Amino acid sequence: MTRILLSSVAAAAVLVSAQGAVAQTEIQWWHAMGGNLGEVVNDLAAGFNKSQSEYKVNPVYKGSYTETLTAAIAAFRAKQAPHIVQVFEVGTANMMAAKGAVYPVYQLMADAKEPFDPKSYIGPVYGYYSTTDGKLLSMPFNSSTPVLYWNKELLSKAGLDPNKPPKTWPELGEMAKKAVAAGAKCGFTPQWQTWTMIENYGAWHNLPYATKQNGFGGTDIELKFNDAPRVKFIQMLADWSKDKTFVYGGREGKSTALFTAGECAFHIASSATASAIDKALGSDKFGMAMMPYSPDVAPKPQNSIIGGATLWVLQGRPAAEYKGVAKFLNYLASTPVQAKWHQETGYVPVTLAAAEVTAKDGFYKKFPGREIAVEELTLNPPTDNSKGLRIGNFVQIRDIVDSELENVWSGKKDAKTALDDAVKAGNEQLKRFEAANK
Repeated sequence: MTRILLSSVAAAAVLVSAQGAVAQTEIQWWHAMGGNLGEVVNDLAAGFNKSQSEYKVNPVYKGSYTETLTAAIAAFRAKQAPHIVQVFEVGTANMMAAKGAVYPVYQLMADAKEPFDPKSYIGPVYGYYSTTDGKLLSMPFNSSTPVLYWNKELLSKAGLDPNKPPKTWPELGEMAKKAVAAGAKCGFTPQWQTWTMIENYGAWHNLPYATKQNGFGGTDIELKFNDAPRVKFIQMLADWSKDKTFVYGGREGKSTALFTAGECAFHIASSATASAIDKALGSDKFGMAMMPYSPDVAPKPQNSIIGGATLWVLQGRPAAEYKGVAKFLNYLASTPVQAKWHQETGYVPVTLAAAEVTAKDGFYKKFPGREIAVEELTLNPPTDNSKGLRIGNFVQIRDIVDSELENVWSGKKDAKTALDDAVKAGNEQLKRFEAANK
């Protein structure tokens, strides 16, 4: 009799557990964060899941940014789209043009009756993913901006002050040359060269990348980054490559390996690279500062623009499930979560409150330089040239620019020819995008 009773209790417990599992609504989140970042993403989802019992977020790694976006498009067409997909910033215009696919965040929050205050977000981050009248289309997530890293040991060996980074490009050139002369294998190498050396160089010096407010004013635009200042700048880097003052380390983030191996004195890279550099070199072996500027182009820097990615909500799921999506996005934007995300990864906190809490907790005193990204983004009120880029077929255009810059580094073309050719080919991509989205 006792065995029967125990069996009945066990069966009932299993039934209740199964019913609870069925009652919990699952939310699919496709992302492109691998390695350590993927572990942090899993922790974020686990934190939300523990905070309530009605919804369960299931984070799924889908590969690179491009692979994740491609997978989401295919899934949407097959009517099997995830609720949320992480899309890098260069895909913004294409996502906006995907009619019927996107559930705008501002509308989602209103429909779900979830609290949402646009003023709580850092301006340049919010503005990048909003309509021209300020309506947020996707939720800012892993936002970053380029900063300058330097190797203190290599500067010391060159007889330079290891705690005094260059403020201008001429200063960086002189210091990089001295570092190479003192034995460094490389003076300076940039990460994500199209983002840092073309796009952010333009914003930092208040130069247009394209017409119509860099694409914010419409899709019928033309590229303008083959201007005299950028031609001169790229040619300068090419000239530096002759004595290893400048070394090209590859596309995207490949060049960081040169810096973390202790070969390069200077590195311009995403603020989100800070954690990886810290683990490789140690916090006392490197410094972080604002990007240098060219005083002959601008008397002082303007502001930087963001990179990274954002979270887009896709249509096609049962209406009731989107309440959970809205709650999860609000959880991600909450001050404790944003502060944790910022401190553990180096990505910019998307809210002002998270930045303030991080400062009050003494994080920036313990890790000097981690505040630089926020300072660059908020250095001055953004202009039409520095609030971001809204470019169609941007992925293809970046590939074109990468190829043309590589032609410069290899000596196949001079800077003017390469940038002129990049603009010409890029404008063809813009025409195709406009024609396809009329």
